[in-house]
Amino acid sequence: MARVRAKMFIVSTVLLPAAMVLFGVAPALILSIDSGNGLRVVVVDGTGKLFSRLKTSLQADDAADVDATVATRANRIAAGRRSDFVLEELQPANRSDADVKAQLENRLRAKEIDAYLILPPDVMQTAKAQFVRRNTSDLISTRRIRDAVDAAIRTQRLIEARVDARTMSALGRSVDFETRRISSGGSERDVGDSFLLVFVVGFIMYISVLLYGQVVLGAVIEEKETRIAEVLFSSVKPFTLMIGKLLGVSLVALTQLAIWAVAFAGFGLFGVSVLASRGIPTRLPSIPFHFYVYFALFFLVGYFVYATMYALIGSVVTTTQEGGQAAMPIIMMLVVSFYLFLPVSRNPDSPFSFWISMVPFFAPISMLVRIVTQTPPFWQIALSLFIGFSTVAFLTWIASKIYRIGMLMYGKRASIPEIVRWVRS
Repeated sequence: MARVRAKMFIVSTVLLPAAMVLFGVAPALILSIDSGNGLRVVVVDGTGKLFSRLKTSLQADDAADVDATVATRANRIAAGRRSDFVLEELQPANRSDADVKAQLENRLRAKEIDAYLILPPDVMQTAKAQFVRRNTSDLISTRRIRDAVDAAIRTQRLIEARVDARTMSALGRSVDFETRRISSGGSERDVGDSFLLVFVVGFIMYISVLLYGQVVLGAVIEEKETRIAEVLFSSVKPFTLMIGKLLGVSLVALTQLAIWAVAFAGFGLFGVSVLASRGIPTRLPSIPFHFYVYFALFFLVGYFVYATMYALIGSVVTTTQEGGQAAMPIIMMLVVSFYLFLPVSRNPDSPFSFWISMVPFFAPISMLVRIVTQTPPFWQIALSLFIGFSTVAFLTWIASKIYRIGMLMYGKRASIPEIVRWVRS
């Protein structure tokens, strides 16, 4: 309660959602900033057939054009934006290629233009074009021009092959690809949203361990630095003190996460209603309710397993600095659990996936992957949860045994044989 009432808790609770909203809005605001005039490009169309389509694609004219049926998705998105290009066609007029390039390079050096594009007469056969510009770091504009040239060439090839507009529309239609699976009850369910939620749960667990692991560590070794262990142990048992520290800091973390979850859920519901009122189709993830229960349980298992490991390290070391260095293996184990995501998702019923999902350090991620891909029998899920919570209790018991003696040993770093003797005592 003291930590929750602290000003820093209130500030951080309000600051993180505000920062995430800012980071979500800021890119859109930055991209909407007008950086000046459009990119001035001179096009030398040796075919005499591609410039109009290229200009229509880049400048997003309202006039309909047959190449819109086979344009790439990037070009279709660009077609709804403000024109970022100013195109000029240069007729060779029986001049040599060297003369044309020399003229364009002179205009480029004089900053009359920003770039020039050469489409040779045989570009339909060779598919080779040349794009020269002063600023090569603007990769987005270069990519848009390349995609527009590709779309124009594909369309012209279809026209020369005497393909009508209806056929071109059918050829350019995207595949409506839907991924579904068959559950044990015989019904089909789309698991894309559930799979994404596994990443979200794992990421939140990772952030929570990073943010509050050090707090647990500092809370455990706090009395070592202030040397009030004798007073505490005259009134409180070591196991009770350890449990109190672990639960106290963990409830602070869970309280903050719950506030953030409620805030983002409300923001999501409000955002969906606003988008729907403006005619933008938006849907919430369609995930079965019992999946949310599993997500919450395994999140708690994962958080408390790693939090008790921080408490265990705190009972061994003498300073917070030593604890930060000794806690690196904890972060590495959490990272390894993410690497095991792919082999488990490929074959969730394999013996490897089964045993990995029983290891309490990896189960919070690997078992969730198994649940959303091919849900294992309930006894496996229950066994994994039982092992996880039992590991939390066991690690807390070991930490309290070490804590009981280590608290009274000022100025001495315990060795591994001594720690083993403390646990046996």
